[in-house]
Amino acid sequence: MSTTLHQHPSGPVADRFAARVQAQEAAALGPRATRSYPAVRERPEDECGLRTPFQRDRDRIVHSKAFRRLKHKTQVFVAPEGDHYRTRLTHTLEVTQVSRTVARALRLNEDLTEAIGLGHDLGHPAFGHIGEAAIDRCLRERFGGAFRHHEHSLRVVERLERDGAGLNLTDVVRDGILCHSGRAPEPRTLEGKIVRLLDRVAYINHDIDDALRAGVLAERDLPPEPIAVLGASGSERIDALVHDVVEQSEAAGDIVQGAEAGVAMSELRAFMFERVYLGPDARREHAKIDRVVTALFQHYLDHPDEIPPLLPDADLPARVTDYLAGMTDRFCIRRFEALTVPSAFTP
Repeated sequence: MSTTLHQHPSGPVADRFAARVQAQEAAALGPRATRSYPAVRERPEDECGLRTPFQRDRDRIVHSKAFRRLKHKTQVFVAPEGDHYRTRLTHTLEVTQVSRTVARALRLNEDLTEAIGLGHDLGHPAFGHIGEAAIDRCLRERFGGAFRHHEHSLRVVERLERDGAGLNLTDVVRDGILCHSGRAPEPRTLEGKIVRLLDRVAYINHDIDDALRAGVLAERDLPPEPIAVLGASGSERIDALVHDVVEQSEAAGDIVQGAEAGVAMSELRAFMFERVYLGPDARREHAKIDRVVTALFQHYLDHPDEIPPLLPDADLPARVTDYLAGMTDRFCIRRFEALTVPSAFTP
C-alpha cells in the first residue's frame, strides 16, 4: 500500500541522524555542554530525522509571527530616519552571532545557544525599554501586576504563538529565554548563560554606535578609562570582550568575565544609561511614548471587543497586555492616531 511522504518522513539518512549527532557531540563537545538528546518538551513529540531538537526550536522561532515583528520594533531609537540603525531584530541577530562564537570556542552546544539567542526578545514591546516601562506602569497602577519583557517572551513561545498552542520548545530553550535578563534567575545551562552575558555585550556597544550615528554622542564624550581598556571602536570592544569571556570561562568552568573587562563594561553601561537610555533626548520621547501606551491600554480595557482573539480565555488585563506588547512601533502609532487624530469628513 502506498503512503504519502509526510506520513513516514524517514530513510537511511534520517534513520541514522540522531545516532550520528550523538556520536559527534560525544567527540566534539565539552563535558559541561548540553546534549541535544533526549529532548524534553511540555508535549512529547516524535523527533525529526534531519534536525536536532534545538534546530527545530530555532526554526519554529524564526518562522513565528513574533520574530517577524521584531524588524519594526525599537532597539534604542524610535522610528529612526536612517537605514542603518539597529532594530530589535538586528539586535537579536547580533546577539545570536556573538553567542554562537563563544559557544563554539568553549565546545558548547551552538544549536541550543542559537535557539535561545533568536528567541530571547520575542516578548519585547514597541519602543524598547521605554515601552516596557510604560506597560509595566499601567499594570501596576490598575491591577497591581507587572510586565517584564523576558517573562513575556516565554509567554509568547508557550501560549501566544500558533493561535494559542505555543511552539512547544524544549525546556532548556524556554529556560534560556526566560532567564536571559539580569532581573531573572541564572539560566540552568552554560549556553543560556552565554546569551545572558553576550546580550549585554552586544547592546552596549551597538547602542554606542547608533548614538554616535544619531549625533546623541560624540567620540570625545565616551569615558576614557573603559575605552582605553576595551578599544576605540565598537568592533574592537566586542572582540576584546568576547575573547575575555572565552578565556576566563574556559579557566573557570563557567561563563564569566575577567575583573578588568567586567568593570570596563559596567562603566560603559552606566555611561549609556546616564547619557543615552535615560538622557534628555530619551526623556523627551519617554513622555510621548508613555502617553501613547497609556491611552491604548485604557482604550482596550474600555473596548475589549476590539482586541483580536489571541487568548480569549485569558482575563482582560492579560488580553490587553498581550495585544499591546505584540504591536510594532508603527502599528502602535497608527492605532493611537486612529483614536486621537480627527479623520477628514468624506461625504
